[in-house]
Amino acid sequence: MAENSYHIPKNTVFYQQVIKRSRFIVHIGHTADVEQARAYIHDIKEKYSDAGHNCWAYVAGDPADSQILGFSDDGEPNGTAGKPILNVLMGSGVGEITAVVTRYFGGIKLGTGGLVRAYGGSVNQALEELITAERIPEIIVEGVSEYSHQDVIDHILKDYNILSLDKEYGEHVSWKIKMDEREAPLAISEILDKTSGRVQFTLPEEISENL
Repeated sequence: MAENSYHIPKNTVFYQQVIKRSRFIVHIGHTADVEQARAYIHDIKEKYSDAGHNCWAYVAGDPADSQILGFSDDGEPNGTAGKPILNVLMGSGVGEITAVVTRYFGGIKLGTGGLVRAYGGSVNQALEELITAERIPEIIVEGVSEYSHQDVIDHILKDYNILSLDKEYGEHVSWKIKMDEREAPLAISEILDKTSGRVQFTLPEEISENL
């Protein structure tokens, strides 16, 4: 089964606003996995180490996957910062995204409801500046073919979303294609048809089942 397609950040966002003298600074970035999300959070926390709170949330992959979510109130009252940030990210439908909200306390308490609105609202405002792009589900297809079939194969591949193509030349041509997973079964079928089945493929199981 092909991976789900979803949108991911194409740019980073910096946004800030003052609410009752407290300054809320938002950073939003593209983080492809949990490791990148944690590194992004660490960098922001180091940059604003003098702040009272660096609250955060991330969706480190497909937004439909609840296993790759994380958030922290970083000292704010339980449920007033990290979860509101995460709720806004989840509501955006964007994946592979991390938001860190830094707060410099201004001397006026906001109360739990005020904090929820401030953290969630700041991220919501920041997201208006976010540019997104579709994440292409990728797959690696490997094949071995005769030299005489290379022009045919190259011509077929021009009609597909090929992300990279590496070739090695020996007795035969060995090649590795990174492409849009959703297009792979049709591309492979077309290559087999135009070469009378004389191309040897090494395929992931999910692609083989669709041929």
